Amino acid sequence: MIIAGCDFGTLAAKVVLMRDGSIVSSEVSSIRAVPEQVAKDLLDRALSTAGLSSGDVDFSVSTGWGRKRVPFANTDMGELPCLAKGAQWLIPSVRTVIDVGGQNSRALSINEAGKVVDYNSNDKCAAGTGRFLELVAEALELRLEDLASLAFQSGNPAKISSQCCVFAESEVITLVNEGQELVDIVAGVHDSIVRRLAAIAGMLDIAEDVVMTGGCAKNRRLVEGMRNHMKVDIKTPDFDPQFVGALGAALFAKEKLA
Repeated sequence: MIIAGCDFGTLAAKVVLMRDGSIVSSEVSSIRAVPEQVAKDLLDRALSTAGLSSGDVDFSVSTGWGRKRVPFANTDMGELPCLAKGAQWLIPSVRTVIDVGGQNSRALSINEAGKVVDYNSNDKCAAGTGRFLELVAEALELRLEDLASLAFQSGNPAKISSQCCVFAESEVITLVNEGQELVDIVAGVHDSIVRRLAAIAGMLDIAEDVVMTGGCAKNRRLVEGMRNHMKVDIKTPDFDPQFVGALGAALFAKEKLA
C-alpha cells in the first residue's frame, strides 16, 4: 500500500510517501506562484526518488495553509491533528508538541493516542517564527544556516525587546549601527524567539515528553535555548522535523484505507 501526505505551508510545501508503514521518500519545495503546480512537481519528485509513479499511490491527504490547493489529495485535514499524529508516530511518549514553522508557531498538548486535547498559537506577527530568522539573515547579510553556530559563539547576547517582527528587525539594525558584536546580536535574536515560544507553550500544562517540530527545530541554538528557558528536556525526532505534518497526513491516509 502506497500512501502520500502533503503539508502545504506558508513558505514551504512538503510531501512524504509511505509504503506498508515505512517512509520511502520525502521532498520539500519553496512556495511559488502556482500552488497546484508546486504540489504536483513535489509529488513527482518524491515518486521518482522512490521509484514509483502516480498510479501507485492508493490514497493521499493534504494539510497546512494551502491544503485545498493540492490537486492530487483525496481529502484534506487540519494542521494540528496531523502534527500530533506525526509526532506521536515518531516519538510515542510525546505529550507536548512545540511546532515552529515559517510563519506559524504553536504548542499542542496531546494524549496517549496522539489526539490534540489543548493548543495555543502565535498571533499574526511572525516574530517567533522562521520568517523572523530569514529577515535577520537578510538584514545582516548572513546565511540562514549559519545563524545557530554564530549564536553559540556569543557570551553576552544582545537584548531584543520588540514583540513585533518589523520593530525587532529595526532593533537589530540599530544594534549593528551601534557597534554591537554580530554574534551577540544573532544570539539575542534567538533568545527573543525562545521567549515568544516559551510564552506560547506556557499557556498549556506542559507534560513530558516535549518534542519540537517544524523547520526551526533543526536550529540547535533554538532547541537548546528552549531547554534552558523552560527547564525541561526537549526532544527532536530523528526524522527531519520539517516533515512531521506531512507524515501525519500520510498516516491519516493510511487510516482512510484501513
